Amino acid sequence: MTADCSNDAGAGLRIPGEPPRWVGNVIGLGSVAVLTAATVLGRQSGDGAGRFLVFDVVVGIVAVGLILPLGRRPVQSALVLAALAALSPAATPPSTVGTLTVAQFRPLKVATLVALAGTVGHLVQWSWRPIDGLNLFWYVILDAAVHAALLAWGQWAQARRALVASLRERALRAESEQGRRVAEARTLERTKMAREMHDVLAHRLSLLATYAGALEYRPDSSPEKLAQAAGVIRTGVHQALEELREVISVLRDGEMDELPGGRPQPTFGDLDALVQESRDAGSAISYDAEVSAPETLPPATGRTAYRVVQEGLTNARKHAAGRPVRVVVRGRPGDGLVIELTNPGGDGVPAAPGSGTGLVGLTERVNLAGGTLDHGRAAGRFRLHAALPWPE
Repeated sequence: MTADCSNDAGAGLRIPGEPPRWVGNVIGLGSVAVLTAATVLGRQSGDGAGRFLVFDVVVGIVAVGLILPLGRRPVQSALVLAALAALSPAATPPSTVGTLTVAQFRPLKVATLVALAGTVGHLVQWSWRPIDGLNLFWYVILDAAVHAALLAWGQWAQARRALVASLRERALRAESEQGRRVAEARTLERTKMAREMHDVLAHRLSLLATYAGALEYRPDSSPEKLAQAAGVIRTGVHQALEELREVISVLRDGEMDELPGGRPQPTFGDLDALVQESRDAGSAISYDAEVSAPETLPPATGRTAYRVVQEGLTNARKHAAGRPVRVVVRGRPGDGLVIELTNPGGDGVPAAPGSGTGLVGLTERVNLAGGTLDHGRAAGRFRLHAALPWPE
């Protein structure tokens, strides 16, 4: 029979398709009633004259009735049943159920005291209503063995139930943690995507601002040059819109394995093309690179170096348009990779608006790569310096 104790570790949990709990309770209560009736009839035949028939029937009915509050007050009900067992053998089956219930749902100390009370109650019963053919010695051994078995069975069931509940909770927690880890991974990927596209779009839009500035300040240029500049602007705007559309789609629905559109991530070998693209936009760039065995540079380090130079050139176009930029890249395996960009300070009016977070994100990127990034103004010049690890 299933007891509905308040501290049941599995309370409220039912396997789908399992019969309702009340069905099991009715079956269990009926079984106890049948055993009680059989005990009453069996002991009456032994007593010979049926002197205790009415008394045993009354005690049996009361004892079976005490099964009902056993789930809410197991200790009190079991102690009352132990007292009734001292008065009549009709209370023996219900008292056994009470001892087992307490052992299943209460600590070992409390369950042991209840089992001891049940043992004493049955010894008192034997003292004035002994069983024919069973002396006191064997009755004590049998009584103690039965209650010890009930105590061990109940404690084992309690430990097993606690273990199952713990495993279920651990499984639910693991499932929840898995969902959280997946969500965090998606967030990290999308954050990475946003950082990458910030660098790409900022670079492209700064180029567009440069061409637009040339059109504004050189309206007397030849029609061919004006048409060429307008074509570059149109193409750049189209590319920027495509990239923006792609990154919004990725940030909304997916994760990033490469740049939108299937384009590979930039590498250290793309630095020359990056510098040339800025030169084509009219920037005066002095590029000095002395790098030994660039093919051994880790891809992640090379990509970070590319982003450092890209951000530096973008900021130079924004805040010091038309001013020369010096780019120095030095490195070898074991000594690390050093990147430095310097340019004269601007007039304080940026050529294109910015969010001011580019250098913040770049600093985080460099730190994650194990390097350091410094930037600031000194002697009228802006300096961006990055040092990245390069193991041998």
